[in-house]
Amino acid sequence: MFSRRKFFHLSSAAAVLGLDRPLLAQSSHPVPSAIAALPNLSAEAKPFTNQERLARIGCAQELMSSSKIDAVLLANHSTSAEYFANIRLDGSERLWALALPAKGRPFLVCPAFEEDRAHELLAAGPFGNDADILTWQEDEDPFALTIKGLKDRGITTGTIGLDENMKYIFSSSLQKAGPQLQWASAVPVTAGCRMIKSQHELDCMRLACRATLLVYRAVYQSLQPGMTTHDVERLIEAAYQKIGFEGEASLNIGEYTAFPHGSDQIQTIREGTILMLDDGCAVEGYWSDITRTFVLGKATDKMKRVFEIVHNAQSTALATAKPGIAAADVDAAARKVIVDAGYGPGFKYFTHRLGHGIGMDMHEWPYFVKNNMFGWTLEPKLQPGMVLSDEPGIYIPGEFGIRLEDDLHVTENGAELFTPQSPSLEDPFGGFAG
Repeated sequence: MFSRRKFFHLSSAAAVLGLDRPLLAQSSHPVPSAIAALPNLSAEAKPFTNQERLARIGCAQELMSSSKIDAVLLANHSTSAEYFANIRLDGSERLWALALPAKGRPFLVCPAFEEDRAHELLAAGPFGNDADILTWQEDEDPFALTIKGLKDRGITTGTIGLDENMKYIFSSSLQKAGPQLQWASAVPVTAGCRMIKSQHELDCMRLACRATLLVYRAVYQSLQPGMTTHDVERLIEAAYQKIGFEGEASLNIGEYTAFPHGSDQIQTIREGTILMLDDGCAVEGYWSDITRTFVLGKATDKMKRVFEIVHNAQSTALATAKPGIAAADVDAAARKVIVDAGYGPGFKYFTHRLGHGIGMDMHEWPYFVKNNMFGWTLEPKLQPGMVLSDEPGIYIPGEFGIRLEDDLHVTENGAELFTPQSPSLEDPFGGFAG
C-alpha cells in the first residue's frame, strides 16, 4: 500500500516508470464524482522568501550563542539545510556540507565538479553571493577542507554542532580531522528554531490538513465493498493530483488496523469492517498527518465503544495541551483515559506515544511521550507555535484497531486542532465543510 514509509523510495523511480505524467490521463478507470469535484488548492500556497530564511538564520545564531556552539554543520539530505538555506544537499557518498557559523561568513563544501551547481543553489537562496564555496577533488580529503573552512573563520578550539541525521562516516571523519574541536549535537539549534512555527508555516500546515481531509472524504465517498487496497491507492493518488499537492496515504482493513502502521498485504473492503486511512500531504514543504478510522455500513457495539474511548482520549489531550505543560503530561492524560476504560496497563493496547512534532519532516521534535527528545532535554515544555499530532489509539490483536489523528497547534492560551474531530465510525467527516 502507498504510504509515507514507501513514498520516498518510489519517488526516485517515478520518472523512469512514467509516474510523473498525470495519473488521471494514464488510468482507464473512471474517476469517481467525489474525486472529480475536488478543488485545486495549489494557488492558496504562498512560497517562503529569502527574508524569512534570513530571519531563521538569525534565530539559529542566537541559539548558537546561548548554547555555546560556534558553528553548525548540516550535511547530505539535511531538512535543516532546506529550512535555513533552501538547499537540498546531495545525498550520495560524497560530502556536501553547509556550515553556519555563529559569527562570520557561511560556507558550502562540495565536490569540485559540482561547483557550478553549488553557485546556482546558493544564488537562489538567502545567502546570494554572501557565502563561500570550498571544493575538493575526488582524491582529496573533504573533511580536512571543512575543518580548514572553520579555522579560517577563527574557529579552532570551539564547539561544532552536527546535524542529527548526518551519516556516521561523515561525523566520525570530521571529528578525526578536527580533534582539537569539541563536537556536539546541533539539535538545540535546529530543533530550537524549527519547533516553533511562524504564522506562514502554520498557514501552510493548516492548508495541508484541509487538503488531506478533503482527499480523505472524497476517497471515503468513493469506496465500495470489494475494492482492494490497490484500488484505493489509485483513488488516493488521483485525489491528491486533483487537489494540487504532493500527498500519500495508506489504507488498512479489518484485523490489519490492529497494526498501528498497517500491513503490506493486499486487503479487500467488506461491509461492516473497520478501515483506517493514514498519512498526509505537503504544502510548501510542510506536512499534515491525519488518520481517520471508519466503517462502511454498520459498526458493532464494541467498535463504537472503542471509538468513544479513543475520541475521549484525543479530546483530553487537546484540553490538557497548553504553554508550559510538559509534553509527557499530555501523553499521560490521554493514556489514563484509555487505561481507565479497561485498555491497559501502559502501552498494552495504546501501543505508541500520543504524538510527534510535525513540520518539514512528518516526524520531528517534540514528542508527546515520557523521556523524549533523545537526551537533548528531557520532558520539554510546550510553547506557542509548536505543532504535534494528537493520535491516541486502541489496537486489539486479531480484531481491529481504532486511531484518531489530527494535528494540534499550541496557541498562546491553549491548543487547537487544524481539523475537526471525527464524530463517529459511520459518519467520519460529520459536518466538515472543507
